Amino acid sequence: MAAFAFDQGTKAFALGSTALAQGVEVLPILNFVLVRNEGVSFGMLSGVVPWWVLTLLSLAIVTVLASWLWSAQSRVLSVALGLIIGGALSNVLDRIRHGAVTDFLDLHLAAYHWPAFNLADMAIVVGTALLLLDSLISPKRKLSAPEHDFSR
Repeated sequence: MAAFAFDQGTKAFALGSTALAQGVEVLPILNFVLVRNEGVSFGMLSGVVPWWVLTLLSLAIVTVLASWLWSAQSRVLSVALGLIIGGALSNVLDRIRHGAVTDFLDLHLAAYHWPAFNLADMAIVVGTALLLLDSLISPKRKLSAPEHDFSR
């Protein structure tokens, strides 16, 4: 839930800042700019799918992930699922409160801009990366064949 709280705090700051409406250069490759994302990743489905459908879909996914978290066997898996769930719930709260997700981070290289995103999106990406890492490093569960005593 740290991802949820941290993301909501930074979004409150972004929404309360009049300067972000114009954009603020923070680093040569990073701007803060206020963007309302009514779609999903990169604004896809914006204007095509209503916000409440995206909210219900997100909540269904969170429910599945929460049940997986309940039975998680490793710390890495638990952290990964917690980051994904916290980020997803924070974006869900935005959709419920504002009808869109608040994005404010604008990474760019010269004129090439990555679509704006927020800390919840970062938590989801990091959580997904940890999920993949955990699947690579966790001991493989073997399908055990019946053991036979061939010494007789």
